[in-house]
Amino acid sequence: MSSIDAALTEVATAVTNTLDRLLPAPVGAEKRVIEAMRYACLGGGKRIRPFLVVAGSRLFDVHEESSHRVAAAIEMVHCYSLVHDDLPAMDDSDLRRGRATVHKKFDEATAVLAGDGLLTLAFEVVGDAATHENPAVRTELVLALAKAAGVAGMVGGQMIDLEAEHARLDIGAITRLQRMKTGALIAFSCSAGAILGQASEQARHALVNYAHDLGLAFQIADDLLDYVGNEATTGKPVGADQEAGKATFVALLGIDRAREQAQLLARQAAGHLDLFGEKADLLRAMAHFVVDRKH
Repeated sequence: MSSIDAALTEVATAVTNTLDRLLPAPVGAEKRVIEAMRYACLGGGKRIRPFLVVAGSRLFDVHEESSHRVAAAIEMVHCYSLVHDDLPAMDDSDLRRGRATVHKKFDEATAVLAGDGLLTLAFEVVGDAATHENPAVRTELVLALAKAAGVAGMVGGQMIDLEAEHARLDIGAITRLQRMKTGALIAFSCSAGAILGQASEQARHALVNYAHDLGLAFQIADDLLDYVGNEATTGKPVGADQEAGKATFVALLGIDRAREQAQLLARQAAGHLDLFGEKADLLRAMAHFVVDRKH
């Protein structure tokens, strides 16, 4: 197992345990929605966004309890987005992470509520004093997460993505779409450690630049998997973007040029971390992991 694989496994285990503690026990009349929330969050996944939170936090010697709580919160937001994306009104997917999607396992109304519950619980976790003793730090985290998840970030990008099924987008428009839809949450994940550690502006700027290139590399790799991946490996349907005629980097650039662009972005992302020396080796490795992954 490579160092990045081992580190991903370590963080995934720690964050899954944190999620298990933070998600309430499924009891009472609301039991069904809590079961659906837990099903959405505790069913595996690479935990790349939580990894970025934890690895970034280690640059600034942040207490692991703080970074694990923020990592769990960002995974809640990510999982909520997957639950809603899979609904018939959106991507209409039956498979996620190798299992039935939430609306298939439960029902559509419960899936909507489970997503709503995960999103709001994420902000409860970030805003809690247990995450950081400084209320100014917690406020900054809440504001940054709200911007990344909302209309200026993921939600807005998803809307553009839906509209793009009926329009042709150029490379600039696709880049903006993906910076919002995927890149905004990745950018928050990369910056969270600097916020928790009350880092310098120089350090924050370096991580923002890293996140910018990493987010685009990640999305191009994701687009490539829709073309060259298989369902058994990815754990979700492939070819859906092609069938829907979605605007993607691969559709515009072709497979070979898209792969070259992803590799270039990964190298650029790693280069932004020179400021941190060897402490950032795992983040450098992550830049290459996201473009080489098979699922």
